[in-house]
Amino acid sequence: MNKHFDDSRYYLSRAGEHAKLGLSEAVEPYAARVRTLVGRESEPEPESTRLEAVRDGVVDLERNAAGQARTVVGNARATLSRSDAADPADDR
Repeated sequence: MNKHFDDSRYYLSRAGEHAKLGLSEAVEPYAARVRTLVGRESEPEPESTRLEAVRDGVVDLERNAAGQARTVVGNARATLSRSDAADPADDR
């Protein structure tokens, strides 16, 4: 019996989703006209998708890694250019 209620709930939610899509499609021309009359012709910018957020995060990580690599290389060059580093390595 529980399976029947689950099925009914599923189909009811699907019917609700389709009704919402149908209404939004039917009302869209009127909503566009109202937006034009009010002065809000353009739709608001959609929020970034998860993929775009991940791409932005990867770009930030890449920049941070490049900056850290430059710092490490600069420190290594400074260490190697010191006078005590000029000693031959064979004496160690």
